[in-house]
Amino acid sequence: MPRMPAGGVTEAPPVARRLAGLDWAAVERALDEWGWARTPPLLTPAECDELIALYDVDARFRSRVDMERHRFGRGEYKYFAEPLPPVVAALRAHAYARLAPIAARWEAALGRRASYPDALDAFLATCARRGQHKPTPLLLRYHEDGYNCLHQDLYGEVYFPLQLTCVLSRRGVDYTGGESVLVEQRPRAQSRGGVVVLEQGEGLFFPTRHRPARGARGTYRVGVRHGVSRIVSGQRYSLGIIFHNAA
Repeated sequence: MPRMPAGGVTEAPPVARRLAGLDWAAVERALDEWGWARTPPLLTPAECDELIALYDVDARFRSRVDMERHRFGRGEYKYFAEPLPPVVAALRAHAYARLAPIAARWEAALGRRASYPDALDAFLATCARRGQHKPTPLLLRYHEDGYNCLHQDLYGEVYFPLQLTCVLSRRGVDYTGGESVLVEQRPRAQSRGGVVVLEQGEGLFFPTRHRPARGARGTYRVGVRHGVSRIVSGQRYSLGIIFHNAA
């Protein structure tokens, strides 16, 4: 039987296998072409329910943000404290290892000098040297009429170019509406929007700040912001995996 740590979330070695089983060539092509890549379920329904159950366990979090108070939207989110729940730690570590080569290629294409170690721990050590020690994975909760304004998750000088979200609630059962929204600001052109509908446990990879795109004159920088559309009914929980730590 899996060991049950404090908080009730089971150990999650299957997460690494699920990530390894993704078609990473297809993920990379989608990120390059569209700026986002949707995955099959990375979390089981039981893992989703366990994470939702943690939301009211205040000891598992370092801070809570009321989105409406800060004009970020309508809803709230909580940043996990260390140690992260095993399933969250596994997603963060194993997804980072797969994304690091893509991130390095993107930054090189944009002429930015940035290197990303193979392992998350080494990258977090870089964050720590710049004063960024606080973990950034978070749980988000929206009620009916909740939404998240377009934004970027930057917490200091060091950031990782990609991030991941997983929806924990059941679309059409627990909530309706609440699609993931991404908007690209292209130079000298109108913005391009995208809407992604995620089922329970599915993942979405997308840029943290910007991405390279190919044009007639070569590679150019596309700024990206993300958010969540209005929850029409019910309650929606999601998990955000940000790979850099905060100051």
